[in-house]
Amino acid sequence: MISDPSNHLEESPAGPILLTGCAGFIGFHLARRLLCDSFDVVGIDNLNDYYDVDLKQARLEQLRKFPKFSFMRISLEDREAMETVFSRHHPSIVINLAAQAGVRYSLSNPRVYIDSNIVGFMNVLEGCRHNGVGHLIYASSSSVYGANTKMPFSVHDNVDHPLSLYAATKKANELMAHSYSHLYGLPTTGLRFFTVYGPWGRPDMALFIFTKAIIEGKPIRVFNHGCMKRDFTYIDDIVEGVVRLLDKRPQPNPIWDSAHPDPGSSSAPYRLYNIGNKQPVELGRFIAAIESALRRGALKEYLPLQAGDVPETCADIGDLFAAVGYRPTTVIEDGIDRFVTWYKSFYGME
Repeated sequence: MISDPSNHLEESPAGPILLTGCAGFIGFHLARRLLCDSFDVVGIDNLNDYYDVDLKQARLEQLRKFPKFSFMRISLEDREAMETVFSRHHPSIVINLAAQAGVRYSLSNPRVYIDSNIVGFMNVLEGCRHNGVGHLIYASSSSVYGANTKMPFSVHDNVDHPLSLYAATKKANELMAHSYSHLYGLPTTGLRFFTVYGPWGRPDMALFIFTKAIIEGKPIRVFNHGCMKRDFTYIDDIVEGVVRLLDKRPQPNPIWDSAHPDPGSSSAPYRLYNIGNKQPVELGRFIAAIESALRRGALKEYLPLQAGDVPETCADIGDLFAAVGYRPTTVIEDGIDRFVTWYKSFYGME
């Protein structure tokens, strides 16, 4: 870290938690947990139409029931609006979950990923830098592992071969965060999420797509001819891990060696963690659990591996366990059953 004191963060009084992407799947669950724990939460979201805006609005309506929640509809790439949020609320902690998501969508809509995930994240970093934010926690993705085949995926391995632009933007976020940790002493924690699922989930994810198709009697598309494994992680386990990290500001690694650099830590206050389940589930078991919860079978259309996809993911969560005792507990059948129960209730099928 450079020594010029003018570049260090200024101290600021304790403020609310600023949560970007609060109307998204993970953002909604995290905001609700924080509000239940009596935190003041300032939520921002642009409510874009990447998927059903009504679902996002329904999540927001749940959050608006809490008196300690306030909401602003803005986009991360709107520099002036972001500056206003930071100067008005002076957050003590920022959790950045807003991003343009989706590997497959990035194949046909690449520019939106640069606007949201690169320009937008730059505005988050600048807001933290100039407003004395004590800790930035931000969403990365298991997609950064790309062409890596060593299992389980470890934050201590290099991830220099992304297979989609989405993955490349998440890797770029990690690099951008490190530069701010190094230059300005901003404590940053990056979380590589592994296939999060559960109630209120995203309609573009497999669980939602498969459930809807099976109910409607339509075939589901099974990529790589079913030879897929994913480290599915239930939303409540994810939220528990994030909450445990709130006060766990990263510290410089005292044994970090520039001759043999560890990608997961630094001489700056910077850390990366996998946040997953470390229990990869075969796609066949995943589909069978949905069929069981719905009490009906699926029509399957087998297809080759889609561009940008990887056949298997598995998270090494040892660092997160060592740091905060993170230990996911939800088995896939239970998590899927809870999702199906929510889905039927939300769409009036019960």
